[in-house]
Amino acid sequence: MESQGFAGWDPYDALNSPLVRLLSLGTKHGRIAWTQLFRRCPVNLRRLFAVPKRLNAKGIALFLEAFSKLLARQRDSSLTTSIEDLVGKLAELRMSGWSGACWGYPFDWQSRAAFVPAGTPTVVNTSFVGHALLHCHERTGMTRALDLALDIPPFLLKDLHRSANTGPFCFSYTPLDRNFVHNANLLGASLLLRLGRHTGNTDWMETARRSMAYSLERQRPDGSWPYAETEFQGWIDSFHTGFNLEALRWFLKPGEQSSVAGAYTRGVDFYARNFFLEDGTPKYYNDRVYPIDIHAAAEAVYFFSGEGEHYRDLTEKVLAWMLNNLWDERKGCFYYRKTRFGTNRIPYMRWSQAWGMRALAEYHVQHCN
Repeated sequence: MESQGFAGWDPYDALNSPLVRLLSLGTKHGRIAWTQLFRRCPVNLRRLFAVPKRLNAKGIALFLEAFSKLLARQRDSSLTTSIEDLVGKLAELRMSGWSGACWGYPFDWQSRAAFVPAGTPTVVNTSFVGHALLHCHERTGMTRALDLALDIPPFLLKDLHRSANTGPFCFSYTPLDRNFVHNANLLGASLLLRLGRHTGNTDWMETARRSMAYSLERQRPDGSWPYAETEFQGWIDSFHTGFNLEALRWFLKPGEQSSVAGAYTRGVDFYARNFFLEDGTPKYYNDRVYPIDIHAAAEAVYFFSGEGEHYRDLTEKVLAWMLNNLWDERKGCFYYRKTRFGTNRIPYMRWSQAWGMRALAEYHVQHCN
């Protein structure tokens, strides 16, 4: 990671190619087709199509969280230097022109739901950055990290759309759309709650609880959540389930609503029972195995490491599978995914290395003396 300056390619960066932008004809289906070709092709087409390596704010945030947690366990001057560098990168990558600090992706991306131009801030990216900055401050005392995190709430409160004006509501994914996605909503709520606790701002905390309540009301009886409530976004996948539960875990702290505990327990049970084979193979979806993605493995190791000894066996199995199947010892990188037909060995920086590093750091902090 350090040899690359933390910059790299991404599964969704096809539209950073001038040629791809031309060939997509500026159409929704053209952009989707080219993005999916680059994402699914096991041969890396990016050099051929002049796609540059870029810094990705979400990836930088995940590295920052990992390094900060490791530093708390072992004082190391090189880690301190890297942490200061990563906080500086996040300050530079902050999007301008919005009410508060916020971050997006360094590429255009097109989904069935919306077209999001490069640099558009998202609640997901901003939430991961905010949590990482708070982890950094708590473990290093770095004032710059805290100041940057405390500048985020105006973005969440003023720039994002809401599904309702009163009562429970869902944050929009970006300021440009009205796509209401559960993991995005809960991540935003958890960050606002955490910042409210730090400052004593009860308005922020109450708004966070209203946002959380929206997704809690839509949890299914078996403990699962669909990705979103639209007809074409009803799938249930592994790592977004993990994100939901990561976010809810912040609402389990003393003084929070007791109703969260039951929903959380059902969600964790569903996650543990439905996304892993006996040998620790992490499934992408609850109802089928392939593709087997580094994201699914890394999020499981991260989340269940934080659940303690009760899920230690599952954590160990998934970690062993991840290292045996997606780790390249010689190159020092994680691969992208396995399909029925083989392994995609492209070493994406944000999608693979950042998530792998975060998972390993959390496992180390929770389980290694």
